[in-house]
Amino acid sequence: MSDEEKQDIQTVASTEGAEAQAAPVDEKEPSAAKAPTEAPANNSTDRRGGGQRGGGQRGGGQRGGGQRGGGQRGRGGKRGPRGPQKEDDGIAEKVININRTSKVVKGGRRFGFSALVVVGDKEGKVGLGTGKAREVISCITKGTEVARRNMVKVSLNGATLPHEVYSIYDGARVLLRPASPGTGIIAGKIVRAVLESAGVRDVLSKSLGSKNPANVAKAALQALQQLRLREDVMAGRDK
Repeated sequence: MSDEEKQDIQTVASTEGAEAQAAPVDEKEPSAAKAPTEAPANNSTDRRGGGQRGGGQRGGGQRGGGQRGGGQRGRGGKRGPRGPQKEDDGIAEKVININRTSKVVKGGRRFGFSALVVVGDKEGKVGLGTGKAREVISCITKGTEVARRNMVKVSLNGATLPHEVYSIYDGARVLLRPASPGTGIIAGKIVRAVLESAGVRDVLSKSLGSKNPANVAKAALQALQQLRLREDVMAGRDK
């Protein structure tokens, strides 16, 4: 074998070794090239999570604040007061007594109610009324209307009575006496309710005889109607 043939064999062997070493470098290049292709997949996931589903359509756009949150269901300032508003005319109403009655019929018992109501402006005007109905609220309303229609003017000497008075109504008897300032209303609950509605603040009283609430209240109202001021009595005598 000549020297030229030996050089050709060495050249070919060195070339094949160089190609074998360069092959692994070529295999790594495709893996590096795949990295940019995976990035758009992550971007699409970000658009789904935060863009469309998170805050766009489902989160705050349609369901959160648009339709369900503050758009349709969250309307809070459009409802006004229901029904007619009752004006305050300065007249105080107080229920003295509520009585229940029953009637036996073919189907059983039928119940009814009656309410005794006193009204007044606490400045010398007072009224008493009774209402009857099947329900408690209705009988109180009827009693209040009757009491307002039957209001009368009574004569008072400031916060007390001008003189002593004694009244009899059926079996009930009521005695009223004037008192010094600061005494208060010394009376039972029925007479007290009538006197407070009329505007009396200092008085001594005594209830005798029957304890029927209606008769006691009517006796107290009748006693207030018997009061007369000194000026009115002198004017009636032309003095």
